[in-house]
Amino acid sequence: MTGLLNLTTPEILMLALICFGAGIVRGFSGFALSALVMAGAAFILPPIQLIPICWWLEIAASLLMARGGWQEADRSLVWTLVIMSALGTPIGLSLTTTLDVEMSKLIALGLIIALALLLLFRVKIPGLATKPGLYCTGLLAGTVTGLASVGGMVIALYVLSSDTPARKMRAALALFLFLGSATSLAWHFAFGVMNNEAILRGIAFAVPAICGVWAGTQLFTPRFEPYYRPFCLTLLCALSAIGLVRVAIT
Repeated sequence: MTGLLNLTTPEILMLALICFGAGIVRGFSGFALSALVMAGAAFILPPIQLIPICWWLEIAASLLMARGGWQEADRSLVWTLVIMSALGTPIGLSLTTTLDVEMSKLIALGLIIALALLLLFRVKIPGLATKPGLYCTGLLAGTVTGLASVGGMVIALYVLSSDTPARKMRAALALFLFLGSATSLAWHFAFGVMNNEAILRGIAFAVPAICGVWAGTQLFTPRFEPYYRPFCLTLLCALSAIGLVRVAIT
């Protein structure tokens, strides 16, 4: 297994644990799977190698949660976001594939902290909940997906600014993550990001992630729902800050 994945045994165990934990959070909060993996595992693998792994995790989690209310989502809005995201993904990937590894880590972790803080403090961006804002959101979501696989957090900002009910927000995020992952696959192959090694890693780590998602859905308690999102976003900030410190001192 270590030879196929080109990872040491401790690295495999640590990545499996991170994926399982991120899956739990995705199961009860509905988002942040890729962001948590990126924030927690950036010291093991560079973002360019984590992005295709996150692709497999998102697809697996989305299929597992398919019965979680996709019908509640505004499909015309989601499709607009998906199309614009498909245009933005190559922008992010072109940056990620050309940047220095340490710089790409700094950008990825910095993005996660910035987006998490905006969501944590429920910052509403003026003009975001407009037609031009919708197009810009999709384009930006695709760009940051290519940079750090965190496009879902940009969509969450859009939904927050538009005062969409929580139920529809969760459904829109889930549907976007599934459709967005499907449309980004071609770009991953085009940039050489999704290679045989990435496929094997993605499939292998999808297993603990799926187990985590299942556990998270079982742990979900409606009366604690108001606390899930702040907990998740605070955890993202903490993990990303630790990652930035690691990069700074190495």
